[in-house]
Amino acid sequence: MATTEECRAALEKLSDYMQRAEGDARSAAALDRSVSCHITDLDVTFAGRMTGGRIHVHDTLQGPPREKAQIRLSMTGDDLVALVAGELNFAKAWGAGRVKLHAGMRDLLLLRKLL
Repeated sequence: MATTEECRAALEKLSDYMQRAEGDARSAAALDRSVSCHITDLDVTFAGRMTGGRIHVHDTLQGPPREKAQIRLSMTGDDLVALVAGELNFAKAWGAGRVKLHAGMRDLLLLRKLL
């Protein structure tokens, strides 16, 4: 089982990937939105903001998100680490219910280019 530190490191790595995005993915990475990522098996939520092509984690909270972020992810720590490492396909994981993504329709359309 992935630790809280490994999950935070995976989010940092994802942020680095977003910073280097090109083409259509670049426009998705450039969104300015509140974001949360709930790690279900650890019952920890990383809350912050996606802005300037990066994810800035401001808080690590025990339990589910306290506020409704504009972009909300939910998954196990192992799945987060595997997604960022390229070992788990986002579309397949989302379709199987392993990863949950909630956002407005416009944001979903942009994020699909990034994910």
